Amino acid sequence: MFGCPIREGARVHPEAEALTYAGHSWSYGALDAEVNRWVAALEARGIGAGQRVALLSTNQPACVFLFWALGRLGALLAPLNARLTRAELAPLVEDIAPALTLAMGALRDRLPGAESLETFASSSTSTICGSLTEDSARVVLFTSGTTGRPKGAVLTEGNFRASCRASAENLGSHPAPRWLGTLPLFHVGGLAMLTRTSYEGGCLVLHERFDADATSRAIDEGVTHVSLVATTLERVLDVRAGHRVPETFKLALIGGGPVPVFLLERARAVGLLALQTYGLTEACSQVTTESPAEADGKTAGRPLPGTQVRIVGDDGEARGPGEEGNIEVRGPTVMAGYWNRPDATREAFRDGWLHTKDLGALDARGRLTVLSRRTDLIVRGGENIYPAEVEAVLANHPSVQEAAVIGVPDARWGEVPVAFLAPRTGQPRPDAQGLETWCRESLAGFKLPTRFVWVDTLPRNAMGKLERTALRKVLTEG
Repeated sequence: MFGCPIREGARVHPEAEALTYAGHSWSYGALDAEVNRWVAALEARGIGAGQRVALLSTNQPACVFLFWALGRLGALLAPLNARLTRAELAPLVEDIAPALTLAMGALRDRLPGAESLETFASSSTSTICGSLTEDSARVVLFTSGTTGRPKGAVLTEGNFRASCRASAENLGSHPAPRWLGTLPLFHVGGLAMLTRTSYEGGCLVLHERFDADATSRAIDEGVTHVSLVATTLERVLDVRAGHRVPETFKLALIGGGPVPVFLLERARAVGLLALQTYGLTEACSQVTTESPAEADGKTAGRPLPGTQVRIVGDDGEARGPGEEGNIEVRGPTVMAGYWNRPDATREAFRDGWLHTKDLGALDARGRLTVLSRRTDLIVRGGENIYPAEVEAVLANHPSVQEAAVIGVPDARWGEVPVAFLAPRTGQPRPDAQGLETWCRESLAGFKLPTRFVWVDTLPRNAMGKLERTALRKVLTEG
């Protein structure tokens, strides 16, 4: 049985800092008192075990208060993507049938009937703090929906605690970590930082959104850990302009795909340890992560302690080291299932293994290389082309900020790759011949893009994932 880590922190180290936001700070004692007010407000509305509360908000302290208050009542949080439109949100709310819907004022028009998040807390308090088990459901997190209608992954108290333990074992213990929270709290990465700091007695340094200047200042002011993607890492390095990070800063986790070699070298030059990682909502964030002792930027690292990863063929048979196939995951961080989607849940699991729909390979040391999502795989004349491989080559070109490769129909080959490129500021744009020559140095001829399309930026959703469907529209509408 587990109690609330905020209540425990208020008992053991009440003056320790637990949360900061926009110049405000809450100790564990103050945060516990604030959560008590939210518990009272939820009780007054009849919220109890198993009920769902939908939330539409950017990163705000109230989101933190609500998350811990719901845990004390055994209720579930269903945080919704703050970038979605009213039409996109409607089916998600219908799916979870919330007993209560809350939204920050600027977003309330997108959720009919939503109550104000800012004014919800009660003036009275409640000291109720129920216990949770490994299987107690905590959140319903909707997948990004880039390949269809989003599904709600149900993550449990056991999932979050196992993820925290495994990450700490891999990264190394810290007496009081200070995680910079720029990832949205409707994303598994944001919630992983929220829970991790509380379980470890640390502090969540919450920002409403990512800002390169603010992130750089936070690093100088004592943040120990941060989660970024390659593009945001580069923006932070640009801001720092060669200024070394202080010794108080330990590391950055880099998700969202491979990181260009030159970018890792830039990070190392200023003392910033950047570890590549692979994860997904259904496995409560990290699945594999480089370890600080052997990080070389060549892979997404080994499975976290307690997590198993295997590569299997379409026939379900395990593949050996270096052989490509489907990535499957098993362990205590894997979700309980999809909310009210028994068919989708059965499809997602095979003999207890989560079928990720991602393609990859494990090397002889057990390190994972992620090649592609199954739905992104390009088959050209019977040959498989993994977009990530081509994108990594293009992203290392000095004139390319970032790259994305998609497959488009072709009468002769079935499918051919097309590359979209965002330019690097201050660098000349090479022509198609120059880009093709660059690619030929690292790629077989059949993998070469048939077109190179320059765009200002690549479209990404709120989780930082590339929206390939939007790129296909560029071709069809152009």
